[in-house]
Amino acid sequence: MPRSPLSAYLAARVAASEGRSGAASKDYAVALAGWPDDPAVAVRAYREAMTSGDVPLALKAARVMEAENVAPIDVALLDLAIAARKDDRAAYDAALTRIDGGALRILSPTLRAWAAWDRKQPVEPGLDSAGKEPVARRLAEEHRILLALAGKRIDPASARVLLETMRAAPDTRIAAAEMIAGRGDEANARALLSDPLVTSDRKALGIKPDLGFGVSQLLVRIGAELASEGPRPLVIALTRTALIADPDNDRARLVMAEALSKDEAWDAAIAAIQDVRPRGAFAHRAAIVRIGLLAEAGRQGEALMLARGLATAKDSSIDDWQVYADQLIAAKRPADAVPWYERVTRADPALPWAAWLQYGGALDQAGRKDEADVALAKAVELGPDEPLALNYLGYARIERGKDVPGSLALLEKASKLAPDDASITDSLGWAYYKAGQTKRGLPLVERAAMAEPANSEINDHLGDIYWALGRHYEARYAWRAAALTADDSEQARLAAKIAG
Repeated sequence: MPRSPLSAYLAARVAASEGRSGAASKDYAVALAGWPDDPAVAVRAYREAMTSGDVPLALKAARVMEAENVAPIDVALLDLAIAARKDDRAAYDAALTRIDGGALRILSPTLRAWAAWDRKQPVEPGLDSAGKEPVARRLAEEHRILLALAGKRIDPASARVLLETMRAAPDTRIAAAEMIAGRGDEANARALLSDPLVTSDRKALGIKPDLGFGVSQLLVRIGAELASEGPRPLVIALTRTALIADPDNDRARLVMAEALSKDEAWDAAIAAIQDVRPRGAFAHRAAIVRIGLLAEAGRQGEALMLARGLATAKDSSIDDWQVYADQLIAAKRPADAVPWYERVTRADPALPWAAWLQYGGALDQAGRKDEADVALAKAVELGPDEPLALNYLGYARIERGKDVPGSLALLEKASKLAPDDASITDSLGWAYYKAGQTKRGLPLVERAAMAEPANSEINDHLGDIYWALGRHYEARYAWRAAALTADDSEQARLAAKIAG
């Protein structure tokens, strides 16, 4: 029996809220077929289709939105990307005309220049039309070099120097590296792959540029700029259209995954990067991103297995060891994480304080207190004004009754550097209690508990201090609050306190 548009629409809303964009798109397709003139359904169908990559549904929804005058500014990009991929000049020019009159007109000069190159016409008039608008000019300057490489009007070494001199965006450098590798110059291509987005010991896959490549590189360049703080629907539209124009643009997949993760759409983000080329410049980065997404999605077993594979590979790097150690900590296996963090610290003596803090933290959690003290002291040595390092070392020592005056000094300094950090405020208050200055510690721990009422450890400390001051009713109340969010391993201990 055919589904009703209403049931399909409701199912789509549920699937979308759970980050299942593929299922949502299918349901929205049914709803839109039943309600072909409904702009509200069309808007939702369009967004989910752009997320999942359902181009036919996106086009159908786009036409409905345009008929109702509710189309977003990025709809023209969809038509342009399809035209670029098909090399449909008439459709490309029509879409470009629409972009000229909208908020995305800063893209027009560069898009027009790539069209001119594709038609073997002079590209400079298009680039020169960027005028004085800063963003348009910056894009035109970067793509002037890419277009020169595409037309073989500049040698790879000169292009590399120009891009480095102008401090071109990472995405522009990577696009240039792909073209340079396509010309057989691996040395200059590798030199451009020094950005953290890629791994320098991986080769760039050489490409022969076409119109779709140029359009895709421009769209992902803007999408990457907006990914951290820009409107998510626009970032997804930019990256999806970048992939339509050039299905091999793996960077677009990573930017889309980043945008989706901001909305905690973990499954959709994982799906976005599943087609990254295994031998491409972004393969390693995609694997690391996938590990993080799997962990956030609650799929810790998969995340740990993938991280282990990276860390134990013959060509593994410091980043791989670090990621695996982090996943072991997340899995509450600090003893197993210790040798990997140790390997990280030994591999690079110039590592910052944070690496030693993680190493020391793993040792501490594994019960190797004396070794942890040495590593944490190294973290403080390297970061003498880092509140987290000062706090961890001071708290670890005060818990062991080691160098109480020195430990208090570390925690007092940490609190002055980060007065609004509830955990550090709690550490200082707890340290005063451990040092016999209970009344001095109480207001600090109370303040920390007010700032983070769901923090089990802070409430546990508050209960102990209340009890020491004879305020037994309040102590039990604090311990009950601690038990609400405590781990299973802590429940018995807290229950004993409450009962006793």
